[in-house]
Amino acid sequence: MFEATATSSSASKIEFYSDLNKQLEGLLTGERDVMANTANFSSLVYLMLSDLNWVGFYFLRGNDLVLGPFQGKPACVRIPVMPAPRGVCGNAAFHRETYVVKDVHDFPGHIACDSASNSEIVIPLIVDGKVIGVLDIDSPKLARFDDEDRVGLEALAMTLLAMTDFSTT
Repeated sequence: MFEATATSSSASKIEFYSDLNKQLEGLLTGERDVMANTANFSSLVYLMLSDLNWVGFYFLRGNDLVLGPFQGKPACVRIPVMPAPRGVCGNAAFHRETYVVKDVHDFPGHIACDSASNSEIVIPLIVDGKVIGVLDIDSPKLARFDDEDRVGLEALAMTLLAMTDFSTT
């Protein structure tokens, strides 16, 4: 049985994300199913990071990102990526880069699934050179995410990608 344990509040973000990545590895070991692993990933991050109101996945289906496993309030189901990307998620997938948005209200075309969200980080998930989806994390706190969060969360996403069979997505 897996048990989440929070890192000491005095620990640096680098140490925190290193410890969280070890917890994620333990949680995913022996399971390669996309649904199971993305659901547990969402839960772990939602429980372990402070000041979040949504953590989840969108998977590319045709020209749209479609909602996958998540933690938080009900969310937008479909987000266009092509021909013109919408919102932070659509842009992260289209441009194949992580977006750290300090104030989502200043982001052109932001999609407000939850009006309480004020900042966001979106990490594209790339397998065999193809974008398969995004990891989306929202916070009610302005400027919640910084470069250390980006590095730590990208490392978590890489662990997920390495330990999960995404051939069925």
